Amino acid sequence: MQQVIAQLLSGAYGTCRPDVPLAPYTTWKIGGPADALLIPQSKEQLVEAVKLLYRHQTPWTVIGRGSNMLVTDKGIRGIVLKLGPALETLRIEGEEVHAGGAYSFMKLSRMASKEGLTGLEFAGGIPGTVGGAVYMNAGAHGSDVSRILLRAEVLLPTGELVTMQQADLEYAYRHSVLQKRPGIVTEAVFKLQFGDRNEIAGAMAAYQDRRQKTQPLQLPCAGSVFRNPEGGFAAKLVEEAGLKGFKVGGAEVSTLHANFIVNTGQATAQDVLTLIEQVQRIIWEKKGIRLVPEVLVVGER
Repeated sequence: MQQVIAQLLSGAYGTCRPDVPLAPYTTWKIGGPADALLIPQSKEQLVEAVKLLYRHQTPWTVIGRGSNMLVTDKGIRGIVLKLGPALETLRIEGEEVHAGGAYSFMKLSRMASKEGLTGLEFAGGIPGTVGGAVYMNAGAHGSDVSRILLRAEVLLPTGELVTMQQADLEYAYRHSVLQKRPGIVTEAVFKLQFGDRNEIAGAMAAYQDRRQKTQPLQLPCAGSVFRNPEGGFAAKLVEEAGLKGFKVGGAEVSTLHANFIVNTGQATAQDVLTLIEQVQRIIWEKKGIRLVPEVLVVGER
């Protein structure tokens, strides 16, 4: 590991820092240290870094904006690859939108709206990156990535860049094949449609207003914690169980939105994990429904 970190510190693969606390890089503001954090300054540096890690069989984890992710208190062993400005690219060609893996999914929604393109309105309140959205099949308001994605460029753990068509990703609810066979989404191509600018703007404004009123955006959180069970809503189940405001340490079920867990100030990852388990247990006992987390838990337990 130290030999690999020494090579990464040469600067040939981007900006590297050893023993970096990851809390500042997550929207929950929680997380222990990475053995090293690497921010490649170009796609080429990212590819070469992954090839180096593959040759040395060094584990790696990729983060974008750190949303929908809980980093454990012990942190992440191996190298954390942070997708930076080099992959925040955007190109619009008619109804096709080409976006880099590190591009903000929310910003992409706004840019598409300005071009009079419809299909991405649902993304206006999803805080992650394009890469994360493709990985998770992110969605809201009855739509998701699978409905608009044409193809994605994916960097495999071997360092090979491949193009995956929408069908290759085996999409299901909040699921893609990338969750079983890891890869880094370096670019995604979406197929949108030209629409009425006023209608697009109106829909986005309504979604934004609803988000401001119903989500605890003033506190560190990671979006929805649980997947919606078939035919229902996780938030409704948690609220009906009287769990709004339920706390473990510094982690609390939001009093505004029952499917959000907020960091009230000094929450640890263990606080969040324990709270998730307690909510799951209570919903199972009261409703006979097993809530499944949609947040990714990464790091050493």
